[in-house]
Amino acid sequence: MSPTHIESRPVIGLTTYRKTSAQTPPLPLMALMPTYIEAVAAAGGIPLLIPLGLDEDALSAVLARLDGLILTGGGDIAGDYYHSEHADFIFDIDADRDRVELFLAREAVTHRKPLLAICRGHQMLNVALGGTLYEDVMEWMPGAIKHDFFGVFPRNHQAHAVTIQPGSKLADTLGRRETSVNSLHHQGIRDLAPGLAATAHAPDGLIESVEVIDHPFALGVQWHPENLVHDDPVMLSLFRALVDAGSN
Repeated sequence: MSPTHIESRPVIGLTTYRKTSAQTPPLPLMALMPTYIEAVAAAGGIPLLIPLGLDEDALSAVLARLDGLILTGGGDIAGDYYHSEHADFIFDIDADRDRVELFLAREAVTHRKPLLAICRGHQMLNVALGGTLYEDVMEWMPGAIKHDFFGVFPRNHQAHAVTIQPGSKLADTLGRRETSVNSLHHQGIRDLAPGLAATAHAPDGLIESVEVIDHPFALGVQWHPENLVHDDPVMLSLFRALVDAGSN
């Protein structure tokens, strides 16, 4: 591969999370599952991990150098950001990660940076723009089906179908009106933020995909497409669409 070709590949930033190593004594880490990195690379992009702990000036400088951004999955978002009244249903909060991703989400929308938001990222995009969440879908959403299959099946287990809005960016990207997805979350979008359009729904009506209105490419999905690309290669098209948007 020539240096010119390498340099022309869009650089896609991915948010990270904190983790503790298994060794003794345990060490603090910033990490990301390799499936995200592999999906970006397979789609023709150069993946770049964004560390936590950066201030807003540093985050702005990083974002300005990126061609696209992925808000990745992970723990719950602090309820203070969407006026939650059920804090006992919210777990695994990282205040610094919330701060970093809220800032990046808003900046990506403001500056029209190509964005793919996955699972927690899909929820974060909604919260960042003024929407709210079900603190626990099964507990608070009437008629909800099970969405939290974390640890029950492998991450590529296709748990349910989603119906896709015709004419949406998701429909254009996947080339489908319906698709089967994995489901690894216990929270979900309750009130949709201003400026977002809901473009896919689960059988119980839960919002499974959103897009930012009048944005070149800013798409959120509640499932984990990076875990499905080998079983359903069409899911790689989400990452290709992000990379393509970043090359323009």
